[in-house]
Amino acid sequence: MLYHLMVPLAAEYPVFNVFKYITFRTIYSVITALVIAFMLGPWLIRTLSRHQIGQTVREEGPKHHQVKGGTPTMGGVLILFAIMVPTLLWADLTNHYVWVVLTTVVGFGAIGFRDDYLKVVRKHNQGLSARSKLVGQCLVAGLVTGYLYFIAGFDTHLTIPFFKGFNPDLGIWFIPFTMLVIVGASNAVNLTDGLDGLAIGPVMIAAGTYLLIAYLSGHARFASYLQIPYVPGGGEVAIVCGAMVGAAMGFLWFNTYPASVFMGDVGSLPLGAALGTIAVTSKHELVLVLVGGIFVVEAVSVILQVGYFKMTGKRIFLMSPIHHHFELKGWEEPKIIVRFWIISIVLALLALSTLKLR
Repeated sequence: MLYHLMVPLAAEYPVFNVFKYITFRTIYSVITALVIAFMLGPWLIRTLSRHQIGQTVREEGPKHHQVKGGTPTMGGVLILFAIMVPTLLWADLTNHYVWVVLTTVVGFGAIGFRDDYLKVVRKHNQGLSARSKLVGQCLVAGLVTGYLYFIAGFDTHLTIPFFKGFNPDLGIWFIPFTMLVIVGASNAVNLTDGLDGLAIGPVMIAAGTYLLIAYLSGHARFASYLQIPYVPGGGEVAIVCGAMVGAAMGFLWFNTYPASVFMGDVGSLPLGAALGTIAVTSKHELVLVLVGGIFVVEAVSVILQVGYFKMTGKRIFLMSPIHHHFELKGWEEPKIIVRFWIISIVLALLALSTLKLR
């Protein structure tokens, strides 16, 4: 909105030229999201508490988690608002990649909201059934990937990290592949959201990493120098990434140990889906496995635990996702959280190195 209001003034007032630069608008997208989260966070927490919208703790979980029962949840509403508003203010709203990411955020946010509403407000313990949730996720992911393939004419070549001359064309398989990326990322972040600040920290790091990747991919000169796919208009997605970083920082202020609020599915599902969609639009889908390595490990630990238990009746981990395994081994919660953040930073740096190591 501000972009469209201020850029036309640049011809007469040169000071408004700064609004043409993605870097300038991304910085203020971060700041705007952070301010929104700081301003609305306390009010949201009070409102959730007043309406008794609190976390229900699983009985089979670690016993010390029982003290978290009743902590306000569905705080992801704050994150979504802090992403949407700065993006609408600072982004070029004629850019279809921006709308693809925002559609994903809104769609997955609606699924997460419905799931949380049933569990917390209506007291349906399981919320949406796993099948209903997966169908909804696939519909939203299919909508955005179908748009990219059939309408936007998006490049369907797959970028392989460390290989500059090997870019297979997925063709129509682009749709199921990218749906898998988006839905998989969404559920992986959801599984990671089990300790105070555990999920939002790596989300912030991953969003910051893709902020840089999206900007470089959307800049013809930098893309040529790094020999990565050039995505015309893709740099505008950096503003959405900036909003995600600011929203994550603001939410972490209230979600850090001991948490005053939890994000719930209304936060974790759209955040993961947004990362998956941004990975697709920046043509760095496979790098997400490295950038979001913590999410991958958490998801794989659940898959292995369930599969092995069905086959043998035994468990690989004391409890899954794997962060609960470390809890039951005696690690204190803050130690697990900070160590996972450190690993996320290292993985982000390794992911950025793939831009040059080709």
